[in-house]
This record gives sequence, C-alpha cells and structure tokens, in this order.
Amino acid sequence: MQSLNKIQRPPSARHDLAIIRRATTAFFAIDGFIFASWAVRIPAIKAQTAASPAALGLALLGASAGAVATMTMSGALCRRFGSERITVVGGVLLSAALLLPPLARSALALGLGLVVFGIGYGGLNVAMNSLAVDVVAALRRPVMPSFHAAWSFGGLAGASVGGLLAPHASPLRHLALVTLLGLAVTAVCGRTLLTHPMPAPRDGNEGDDSVDDSPAPVASRAVRAGSAGSAGSAGVWPVVLLFGLIALCSAYGEGAIGDWGALHLRQDLGAGAGLAAAGYAAFALAEACGRLAGSRLLESLGQTRVLVFGGLTACAGMLAAALAPLLPLALAGFALTGLGVANMFPAAMTRAGLLAGPNGVALASTLGYTGFLLGPPAIGFLASSAGLGAGLTTVSALALVAALLAGLARD
Repeated sequence: MQSLNKIQRPPSARHDLAIIRRATTAFFAIDGFIFASWAVRIPAIKAQTAASPAALGLALLGASAGAVATMTMSGALCRRFGSERITVVGGVLLSAALLLPPLARSALALGLGLVVFGIGYGGLNVAMNSLAVDVVAALRRPVMPSFHAAWSFGGLAGASVGGLLAPHASPLRHLALVTLLGLAVTAVCGRTLLTHPMPAPRDGNEGDDSVDDSPAPVASRAVRAGSAGSAGSAGVWPVVLLFGLIALCSAYGEGAIGDWGALHLRQDLGAGAGLAAAGYAAFALAEACGRLAGSRLLESLGQTRVLVFGGLTACAGMLAAALAPLLPLALAGFALTGLGVANMFPAAMTRAGLLAGPNGVALASTLGYTGFLLGPPAIGFLASSAGLGAGLTTVSALALVAALLAGLARD
C-alpha cells in the first residue's frame, strides 16, 4: 500500500504553500536587515547621546523589556488573531520604531525609543516563527534553517549597506530609508499572507519513527497536539523548556555580536567606522552560509550532533573574536562564531514548536529572544568593570552550555 506521506497535495494548495513560504522568508529577511541597520549605527548613536557603556547598556535594556513583555503575550495573540495578522502588525511597528533611536539626544530618550522598537521586534519574531513552524509542518521537511538563513542574509545586507553609508550619511537619514523599505516589504508580503490560507499539514506515516533525531517525522502529530492542547503532558514541557534554554544560549551570542561587535572592533582594535561593521558582516555571512546547508545537515547528522558541534564551534570562535589582539583574527573569530550558532536557534525553535504547537513556539521564542535581547545590556555592565573583550567571552561560556544541554536533550 502506498504510504500516506506520498499523497500529493492539490495544485492550489501547493501553490498557496509556496507563496506563503516566500512571504514568510521575506519577513525574516527584512527583520534581519532592520536589526543590522540599527546595530551598525550604535557607535554613532552612542556618540550623539554621550552615553557611557553602562548607560548604553541600560538603554539597550529598554529594547529587551519591550520585546520580552510582548513575547509573553504574542503566542496568545497569534492563536486568537492568527500569526499572519500579528506578523503584519509587528512589521509595521518595527519599521516605524526604527526612526526613534536616531532622534534621541540622551540615554533616557534612547531607552524609551528602544522600548517601542523592542515591542515591534518581539511581536514580529514570535509571529513569523509561528508561521515558519506551520510551514515546516505542512512540508514535513526540516526547512526552518532556510528562514533563518534569510534573516542572516538580511542582516548581512543591512550591515554592508550600513557600513557603506556610515561615513557619509547621518543615522537619521540612513534609518529613515530602512524604515521606508520595511514598510514597503510589509505591505506587499503582508497582503500575500492575509489573502492566502495556510494549507493543512500532510498526514504522514505516524507509525514510522525511524528518524528519531529529525523534526520532520513528528510534524503533523505535533501540530495536532498543540492545537488540541494534548501537548501539555508532563513529558513534553520539560523537553520544550530545554530547547528554549538552548535557543536562549545561542541567541545571546547573536544579540551580543549585533550590539557590541562593531564597538569592540572600533574601540579595542582601532577599526574605522566602515571597517567596524565588517565584524557583524563576517558573522552574518558565515551564519547565513551555515543555515543554507542547515536542512541537509539536520537530515544527515541529526539534531543532536548539529547542536553539540555548533555550540563547541561558537565557543572557540567567540574566544578568538573577544581576545584576539589583531583585527583579522577577530574577524575570523566572528565568522567561526557565525558558523557555530547558525543552526542552533532554528533547530531548537523547530523542535519546541513541533512538540507543543503554538504554545511551544511562544515559550521557546520568549526564552530565545530573552537571551538575544538581554545579552547586550548584560555585556554593557560587564564592559564597565572588566572591559568589552572580557564581557564578550560570556558568549563562549553560554555556547558551551548550549552544547551540554543538547546532549541532555537527545531523543
């Protein structure tokens, strides 16, 4: 008898799914572009606000507070109104809020503006990850790394454009152009999401658990479990929490490099404004390339090996980036870190979502982006007492923790 997972979708359903996947990918890309555009202008905005490292760290905590507070509610909002609508609202708010930091003339004003930025960022990221998990379930393939590759390529483009514009354009003029681009992408892709329904997941051969370490075989089961509420069993949520902590550890490094990488190269190694942006660009390029190969790596090596090897690689790379006395070695360290963390967050987010549906996505997203957004202010406080390079070594420590947790989370 032909296996159920060989049944083909109707052409209209395949067409809708392909369109939804492209639109979701575009939201990941513009989110990365917006974040990187902000990140590479942090040195200039720090200078215009005359903020000390500690004051800047406190201002960055505004983005963390806004994002984390929003993420705790975004799962429920996605279930009530649909991930598509929350994605569109988040895209509009994030794009518009990007104008607030370059208008700030004090650390307090910067922190208040970043609260609004964080609200948009948090809502958009939970919603678009929920959409991506739905696409993974519908396709029954571990394609989550492709969405996060789009985020990385968006970040690479944002860092590259920002590096080119930094010597010539004010932060306000630069970020105003990024705002217009973000609103345009949201308008076009948001209309696509709102007018094309998500096809139901294909029903796979539920008796086939031969590939225990890959998320794809449990996709349709998990979505039904999440929607029916049966995923709240005692055995599932500790595993979801474990993957959320892995996401937190890996995302901590992404946020730290985004907010402090350029300043580390400029302040500690004497790089110019344009070259300082190359640190984040090297990280984003390596991360994007790693994510392009992510689906194949997950299928061939399995989730556990990808997570453990990734954590160890990121640990070594960030030690080099933080402590190297020469700029080329620091850039190489940033690139190695990007390769290491490339598939850690996507793999952790996918498994949490497939185990517990929208509730799992909300929990893992909140934990993951808590690390992403709380890491930078934590490093700011450490930089005031021990130096920025020493603060960045905490990224290595948490990458090692993530590798150890991945071993515990083995199926």
